[in-house]
Amino acid sequence: MAKYLLLKHYRGAPAAVNDVPMDQWTPEEISAHVQYMNDFAARLEKSGEFVDGQALAPEGSWVRYDGEGRPPVTDGPFAETKDLIAGWMVIDVDSHERAVELAGELSAAPGAGGKPIHEWLEVRPFLAAKPSTTECTFK
Repeated sequence: MAKYLLLKHYRGAPAAVNDVPMDQWTPEEISAHVQYMNDFAARLEKSGEFVDGQALAPEGSWVRYDGEGRPPVTDGPFAETKDLIAGWMVIDVDSHERAVELAGELSAAPGAGGKPIHEWLEVRPFLAAKPSTTECTFK
């Protein structure tokens, strides 16, 4: 089994076929979308392929260490995941082909007008093993 991260993007990915932003959907369309996602996750739980998934709120900040007790916080000016990543799902599947198959299914979640979004999802495998210190050299 191999773990994959399925990333749902707000922007930064190619446009979906049904490209109406969620903030323009009706409450019923949002409910239908969330129900599809929950049903999809429940089905994968039964097959043992679901690990976890979350939708992300639009808020967020950048933080870095800047000395003892002084973490600076900023809201930009660089591209931020809160502007790019809408949510994610982690799956544990037998093959890359299965990960792609499930991502394709997830892409069909309903959106505006109840029609499938056909959004692009990023499929990222988890790093399978830690690289040894001899394999990772920085110059």
